[in-house]
Amino acid sequence: MTVSINARTRSGALHRLASESYDVIVVGGGVTGAGVALDAASRGLRTALVERHDLAAGTSRWSSKLVHGGLRYLARGDVAIAWESARERHALMTGIAPHLTRAMPNLVPLGASTPAATGLALQAAIRLADGLRVAAGTPRRLLPRPSRISAAEALVLAPGLRTAGLRGALLYWDGQLEDDARLVTSIARTAVAHGAEVVTRCSATALADRAVTLRDELTGESFEARGHVVNATGVWAGEHERSVRITPSRGSHLIVRAGAIGSPKAIFSAPVPGHRARFVFAVPQPDGLVILGLTDEPAPGVDGFAPAVPDADARFLLDTINSALARPLEAQDVVGRYAGLRPLVEDGGGITADVSRRHLLVDEPGRAVTITGGKLTTYRRMAEDAVNAVCRRAGSQLPCRTRSLPLVGAAPRDVLARAAAPTRLVRRYGTEAATVLALREAHPDLAVPVSDSCPTLGLEFLFGVLHEGAMVVEDLVERRTRVAFDEAALPAARQLAERALDRAGELVAPSN
Repeated sequence: MTVSINARTRSGALHRLASESYDVIVVGGGVTGAGVALDAASRGLRTALVERHDLAAGTSRWSSKLVHGGLRYLARGDVAIAWESARERHALMTGIAPHLTRAMPNLVPLGASTPAATGLALQAAIRLADGLRVAAGTPRRLLPRPSRISAAEALVLAPGLRTAGLRGALLYWDGQLEDDARLVTSIARTAVAHGAEVVTRCSATALADRAVTLRDELTGESFEARGHVVNATGVWAGEHERSVRITPSRGSHLIVRAGAIGSPKAIFSAPVPGHRARFVFAVPQPDGLVILGLTDEPAPGVDGFAPAVPDADARFLLDTINSALARPLEAQDVVGRYAGLRPLVEDGGGITADVSRRHLLVDEPGRAVTITGGKLTTYRRMAEDAVNAVCRRAGSQLPCRTRSLPLVGAAPRDVLARAAAPTRLVRRYGTEAATVLALREAHPDLAVPVSDSCPTLGLEFLFGVLHEGAMVVEDLVERRTRVAFDEAALPAARQLAERALDRAGELVAPSN
């Protein structure tokens, strides 16, 4: 049976929140909040998640789409967070979400901007990161051991690299995420499969330890819901917990077509001049696009839902990556752009690039449990810590079950390889790909791609409304799919999304 979040389930959940008590009420529908809801529900706690906008509406959809082992933190000497990242990467790639993750080769070109001493230091860090992979139990068949390769071998993987002065490259393997927003949706739906309720367009105020005021953003009605409250609102956590000081850091990205930089088969990087262990990355995406990222700039007072990419950030990304390219990119090569705000917990000063990525748990009597900071890769550990705090408050000793709990659509990689559905859909929906494809029997007019350059199907929009909680066009083109990355495809996508919304309306309309 397909797990569903839709207008009908939302209506029922709102009624129960207003009239019944819960064990846990999670505020925030990003990756951390969804993770908390899944952890709590899978322990057997009666759980509800509320989100004022949509699932993955904030920071969680604006990442670089990586599940990485923390190499950058090793280069800075932060072994603890790198070790945590390596363990959580292992869990995601081997059991939790094999369908949404894959191994990806990474190249560090050794050219004029990478002196020999820097190359040796990076090589040592990469070897240490591989040691953490071994310690975490991730098999070499999934993430092969690193090596140094020749310039000719590097150009096979990244044909667009500048050849002048290229001495070779360091090659290592790390995890890539199909889609960060899809990960969040999958976590939330898995929570529903374990009994949780998910309500979007529902804002929360007056967070206390065991009560919260909720407002249905569609009707304007307000009411009090009761249960142990968890504040998982990311960059907004400080609005609900006075002891937390967040330093938002803007991570800007540009989108280019793969052909503009030689259609790379590996992620490659260019060092940021004057900075230790900072790089701009070119990250190939499955649908013929490449993400260039990322910046790390303080961004106080910036819209956390849809931060703009300043021209200065775009120029910085192009200038830095161009130092590694044979054909420099120009502004007209950019087909899309996005930025997200990382909720970095202040630790006494310094630029945001140096603020710790460790998460913060606030568990003070009489106040909501707050969990913030951290990284997308380590969301599960953050959720575990938050639910452990709730269990202590409730006098419960229910054990965490999420370390190996698969998400909806997950299966071993050999099973996914044999799935009777197009590879692209299997990458995004796992074992549910056949369910998406089966919608074409009743809706053949939606079994078409958005455009020649955008392979997203109208069936994906329909599935998003029926089962993934999408309620408006923006939910579909910006989060359930990522058509919005390709700005030229948006007009056609919006028309197809509107058709899917109309088609699904009567099927999931709230019952009277």
